[in-house]
Amino acid sequence: MPGTQLPALRTNIPGPRSRALARQLHTVESRNVTHLSPHWPIFWQRAAGANVWDADGNRYIDLTAAFGVAAVGHTNPRVVAAIRQQSRQLLHAMGDVHPNELKLQLARELTRLTFGRWNQSPARVLFTNTGSEAVEAALKTAAIHTGRPGVIAFTGGYHGLTYGALAATHRPFFRAPFSKQLGRFVDHSPFGKVPALRRRNYYGAVLVEPIQGRGGINVPPPNFLPGLRTFCDRHGLVLICDEIYTGFGRTGKWFACEHSRTIPDIICVGKALAGGLPLAACIGRAGVMDSWPESHGEALHTSTFLGNPLGCAAALATIAELKRLRLVERAHQWGVYLQSQLPVRGEGLMWGLPVADAPRLCERLLQRGIIALPEGDHGEVLGLTPPLTITRRQLDHCIRAIRELTAATI
Repeated sequence: MPGTQLPALRTNIPGPRSRALARQLHTVESRNVTHLSPHWPIFWQRAAGANVWDADGNRYIDLTAAFGVAAVGHTNPRVVAAIRQQSRQLLHAMGDVHPNELKLQLARELTRLTFGRWNQSPARVLFTNTGSEAVEAALKTAAIHTGRPGVIAFTGGYHGLTYGALAATHRPFFRAPFSKQLGRFVDHSPFGKVPALRRRNYYGAVLVEPIQGRGGINVPPPNFLPGLRTFCDRHGLVLICDEIYTGFGRTGKWFACEHSRTIPDIICVGKALAGGLPLAACIGRAGVMDSWPESHGEALHTSTFLGNPLGCAAALATIAELKRLRLVERAHQWGVYLQSQLPVRGEGLMWGLPVADAPRLCERLLQRGIIALPEGDHGEVLGLTPPLTITRRQLDHCIRAIRELTAATI
């Protein structure tokens, strides 16, 4: 099968076609976006399962799932079929004016997967296009519900780069150039520790990743999330779990908060939700979400592509594939195996390997036909977040390469 093949070792990566395309892109794209070097990037041409082919015809195993998006595998046939069928009928509707039925179906499915499974309580969904927007919708919800502007977030946290989300993102690299334009409503506390209440009657929300992704695949102590739940209940704060990265089986549970049996007030999801199309959502218990006023013809928070029918069709097919292929359980099983083979930290198929120089290691892995990304504030962690459909043969191939390349550093 094309999605299970192994790449060949090459020394001319990126190839001539990728290098030429990179030079052309540099003349038209903002210089800040795509990193260019003699060893980076390749240009993706097609993908299937956990395999990617570049513009020069080279094959790779993807250990990133394209930023965690391709949980059910690249170009999953049933997701592609759902997109193809929907594209013949309706590409776009008027999400907050004249919606489409798929938005209703997906909203029902998301409430069932979250609060319906956790405590059988009613929930509401606010669709967005990106994870950053889902986080900002959650922050707005908390402010409306509590009447208090303050937010407690955590060191190492990454919640997106639009201004509201960036205020909660911790890394100075992202924040410093825009610090004078950012709101001052977020205080950061050490990740893994329940915070102290610095200012009474100011905070309305706690925003947390159950497992930090871009911060370095950081797993908190098991009592951290339950402690935050108690803290929020005691002080009347809204607990927001940012599961943009960890959601939909990535950590061996449907959602990472389930590892500690912690039920948030709001959960933000995205990335793997729609199998490759831009769609995210803010899902909250009705008692919190119903603090938004009824719409009388003009919504307080909306967007042009809210509940896009193509994205909703892809998301429904993606969720169906996660269930049909039992990929949540599969992620747990592969995670146990991966932990037995490498000194990693994480859960399911979301792992981090501390190394001396993760960016350089990623370049060397690319020569071996393996796509990986560095994580952590200083690129000190190799992230391992492959499609949940990755095979044992592919995984073993990658483990051997990582062992060989890191033998002197781990």
